[in-house]
Amino acid sequence: MSAQREVDEAAIRQQVDNIVEGIGAKDLEGLRKLYAEDVVSFDVEPPLQHVGIEAKLKNWARAFTFFRELRYEVRDLAVTVGGDVAFGHCFGRLSGTLENGTAVSGMWVRVTFCFRKTDGDWLIAHDQVSVPFDMASGKGVADLEP
Repeated sequence: MSAQREVDEAAIRQQVDNIVEGIGAKDLEGLRKLYAEDVVSFDVEPPLQHVGIEAKLKNWARAFTFFRELRYEVRDLAVTVGGDVAFGHCFGRLSGTLENGTAVSGMWVRVTFCFRKTDGDWLIAHDQVSVPFDMASGKGVADLEP
């Protein structure tokens, strides 16, 4: 791996760490710095896509209203870097204490991040979060562990 690719991969891994920190702190302005203005997000919540930074942040703000305290974990992050685009995939889990005091362990989801290098910064241009589903029942399977 070239020295530049090593630097870029480290920067992308730091961006993922920043996502973890921003979610845990419910820091919308901190999260704003991590996404491209024209981000397209395929999240687990409807609608099928969230287009633009404001839509993405609105989705995070809605999620934050359910939690008094929350934690986001990332496991098994793999990153592939090319010139000014990169992608990563991992498992993620949002857990914490709901506003009513109930502790929830959350569920593991599959996450893909697509990054674009803009003015020297690696920003998320696309993300996708999904859960597997049981074809026989047509229902999501939310109890799997990585």
